[in-house]
Amino acid sequence: MRLLTFLVFLTTGLSAQSVLEDSIRSVLEAGVEAGAFPGGQVLVWHRGEPLVHVTAGYHTYDRIRPTRPDDVYDLASVTKTSSGLLVMMQQYGEGRLNLDTPIGALFPELYRTDKTDIPLRSALAHRAGLLPWVPYWQTTLRGEARYPWKKKWDPTRTNDYRFRNRTIKRDSSRRFPIRLTDDLWLHRKYRERRIYRAIEKSPLKPPGDYVYSGLLFYLLPEYVERTTGTDYQRYLRENFYDPLGATTLGYRPLDRGIPLDRIVPTEVDTFFRMDTLHGVVHDEGAAMMDGVSGNAGLFSTAEDLAKLYQMLMNGGEYQGRRYLTEEAVKEFTRYQYPDEGNRRGLGFDKPLLQYDPKLSSVAEAASPSSFGHSGYTGTFVWADPEAELLYVFMSNRVHPSRERRAIYELNIRPRIHEMIYSFINRKDSVPDPRRKRK
Repeated sequence: MRLLTFLVFLTTGLSAQSVLEDSIRSVLEAGVEAGAFPGGQVLVWHRGEPLVHVTAGYHTYDRIRPTRPDDVYDLASVTKTSSGLLVMMQQYGEGRLNLDTPIGALFPELYRTDKTDIPLRSALAHRAGLLPWVPYWQTTLRGEARYPWKKKWDPTRTNDYRFRNRTIKRDSSRRFPIRLTDDLWLHRKYRERRIYRAIEKSPLKPPGDYVYSGLLFYLLPEYVERTTGTDYQRYLRENFYDPLGATTLGYRPLDRGIPLDRIVPTEVDTFFRMDTLHGVVHDEGAAMMDGVSGNAGLFSTAEDLAKLYQMLMNGGEYQGRRYLTEEAVKEFTRYQYPDEGNRRGLGFDKPLLQYDPKLSSVAEAASPSSFGHSGYTGTFVWADPEAELLYVFMSNRVHPSRERRAIYELNIRPRIHEMIYSFINRKDSVPDPRRKRK
């Protein structure tokens, strides 16, 4: 109904762009009222230029701090296509990476395991048989405490008796330097001894079926450091984020001087960290890697994320500088196994092979060449090279709890996406009076 009303308005004398802004704001505000998220924003670029940037709601349901265009969000799984994968794209474009190389040859952690012979292409397309995820945090807990939601948890944290030895302590030290909260500090070797080992030993299913998995992405930071000889975060900053002018895009925002009140909080964690997650990564696995993972951990404003995906939509170039080869961008963002019913690119998500409004995260009008990714926290980015359209959706839908699913039930993101396509298609069909006729 809202889309129909929007189309009717477009046929009147009203400013079409203002109607688009009002229509997007109306959907966002309805999402706030329905409890889909406390607040959110939508940024749209068309033909490389900002079209609309709409905000609604607040950081929390307390309605204290309004949503602002320069707010910084936890990107969650949008990290997968915005960090270490970029380095693989760079290496592929330079002829230094074969996408059909067995992952055991690229990741020593997986050498001589049952995952050794999996082609990299298969793993990045989520059809290698890897588990979707591993609840690493449970390995820190003793006995029945591994399932704390079945018992009353002590919110005051007066002791750490529920945690195993050599995993978590209440105070930081040389051996426990990884901050989870102010009174939860993780052992310095946890990543190597627990997370990597859990990935090595995780069950493997036969390849072929599409099963979304984040396991390989946990290993990307060390892969980047091993193949470039440079610190992972530094390499991303120097080769991508800083030259793009994406100054807020990166890990551990508080360490980079971003004020806490600019960062949108995510969940009120009631089962592990027992704290409001604000300025720290929501994903438990990434948190246990000190906030730095190829799976999750990036934070950004909508505008800085748009700069990165505009570069990708441009075929690897942005404002006169080339970051990736056009061939690399095309290879990573194309359908890899469509004959198997798999819609994925390499890391990137793609439109459904057959559109279904109940399942699609994007508008029906999104072209087959379009690509993007979603984030569990309520973030989303989608680039369509054919339409020259970039869509960024930011929210904290997991606040105060990840159990809130109204953002999906109300189809908020694809509905807004449909509105945007309707606008640009009508805009392109109306002759520009300023354009001289030939």
